[in-house]
Amino acid sequence: MRLTISTLLILLSFSSLFAQPEKPAPMPEKHLKNIRQVTFGGDNAEAYWSPDSKRLTFQSNNKAWGLECDQIFAMEVQKAAGDSTYRPQLISTGKGRTTCSFFMPDGKHILYASTHLGGEPCPEMPDLRAGGKYLWPIFDTYDIFVADLKGKVVKQLTNSKGYDAEAVLSPKGDKILFTSDRSGDLELWTMNLDGSNPQQITFDLGYDGGAFFNADGSKIVFRASRPKTEAEIKEYQDYLAQGLVAPTNMEIFVCNADGSNLHQVTHLGKANWAPYFHPSGKKIIFSSNHHSSRGYDFQLYMINEDGTGLEAITSQSIFNSFAMFSPDGKKLAFSSNRNNKPGSRDTNVFVADWVD
Repeated sequence: MRLTISTLLILLSFSSLFAQPEKPAPMPEKHLKNIRQVTFGGDNAEAYWSPDSKRLTFQSNNKAWGLECDQIFAMEVQKAAGDSTYRPQLISTGKGRTTCSFFMPDGKHILYASTHLGGEPCPEMPDLRAGGKYLWPIFDTYDIFVADLKGKVVKQLTNSKGYDAEAVLSPKGDKILFTSDRSGDLELWTMNLDGSNPQQITFDLGYDGGAFFNADGSKIVFRASRPKTEAEIKEYQDYLAQGLVAPTNMEIFVCNADGSNLHQVTHLGKANWAPYFHPSGKKIIFSSNHHSSRGYDFQLYMINEDGTGLEAITSQSIFNSFAMFSPDGKKLAFSSNRNNKPGSRDTNVFVADWVD
């Protein structure tokens, strides 16, 4: 999942990240102005803009909405901002678990992954702390669907056994990019908008996911694990055989839209994930805990594509991730646990005006 962890992923069990808060270093969030909260309760993440920059599609497990696990919703940002009573439109079926939604080019349909064909109940979560490591589940019942804005499924794009999720659209409107384990590893694939002509574009061992195109559709940014030693490779493959990954060591990579010219952008250590291209196409915003002594303080950073110019973007709270610039380049949507009441571990969606 991009969350999962999107992002990445397969949703994050956010509460396990926040058990022992550490105070982030104070700094002004100079790039973010007029920050507005647009969800109010539960874990809300992977909020991605519509083509007209007026709506967001996102996933939530808000108990107040009767949810047992993540489902996909769509909101009108102007109506949702600051209104805790606003109820967004349910897009997914309300069955199974969902992740990673994205608007189709017409702005009238939404792409998302769901396990509902594998069973109506939420799939059972494995022990996400097994062996002393934080783990993400990779459910093999995830498939990719397209629904209209009322939640009617109009197309199933994948139907093979295994993990197919984390799907996004090229700005060119011609390709869907997604993560799949159909080749035996978690790799990036592309397919046509109708699900035809799937093509594998990454091939190195490790979890490749949470991928997005740049503004002209010529490049892809994603996060990946790259086990190197014999012990790391064995651990990765053993976990994958159990439908699990350990996302504690990931870096940001960039390649061309066909997978060529693959290169690593960050070399920071720990977990660097949920990347997205800055509107200029020359920088990348992403979430990282590389600065943290304990591992669960995630802040937004920005970096040049060549790996230079690392800059901290956020400092408030101990979780900030899933940043996406609006298509018009004027706003940033992101998830954060800022504004929480004492004792609360909610993760909410926020929208800010972006200042370069």
